[in-house]
Amino acid sequence: MRPAPDLTLYLVTDAAQCRSRGRSLTDTVTAAVAGGATCVQVRAKGADGADFLNQVRQVACAVGERVPVIVNDRVDVYLAARRLGVPVAGVHVGQNDLPAAVVRDLIGDDAYLGLSAATPQELATAQQEAACDHVGIGVVRATATKTDAPNGLGVSGIARLAAGTTLPCVAIGGITAADLPALREGGLAGAAVVSAICLAEDPRAAAVQLRAAWEAGQ
Repeated sequence: MRPAPDLTLYLVTDAAQCRSRGRSLTDTVTAAVAGGATCVQVRAKGADGADFLNQVRQVACAVGERVPVIVNDRVDVYLAARRLGVPVAGVHVGQNDLPAAVVRDLIGDDAYLGLSAATPQELATAQQEAACDHVGIGVVRATATKTDAPNGLGVSGIARLAAGTTLPCVAIGGITAADLPALREGGLAGAAVVSAICLAEDPRAAAVQLRAAWEAGQ
């Protein structure tokens, strides 16, 4: 396994939110990367395989040579994209998806593997299995973008969890620019955002603001 990707500003996509602002998913992602997003996870809950693969192809072909493009949940979509020569970099799975160790066997050691965790036990298991490169810890606060998310832990709760593992941790869940300095000071490797960019009037400017807020947490 290689080191975790740069998790500083980790964009998780929501195509419906992008469309609601009159933009395509690809245009939104491209603007966010231009503004400083360091990693992109393509998430399409409820999409069929063909639609999801199409989203992954569009995003990865637009920005995959500049930042890692991660596929949410669907190992089959990741493998299909790679088979087609699409520049995808890895997979992110949750606690109810395929076991991380199995996913690692399927995607190989050269791909990134992220795992969602929300409890000390989940973090301990992630570290013991040594299959994933990094973990996504959440949620900071309740969010409408993930209906099965656990209760909000707040910035301090996320920081306490992150302190219990040596794996790089990215926080997620209703995060705004105001949260980023404290998350960085709390030991997080980065922050994952959805609405803060996908619903922004100007996704590039939003990414610039988020990166500046992260840097303020030195």
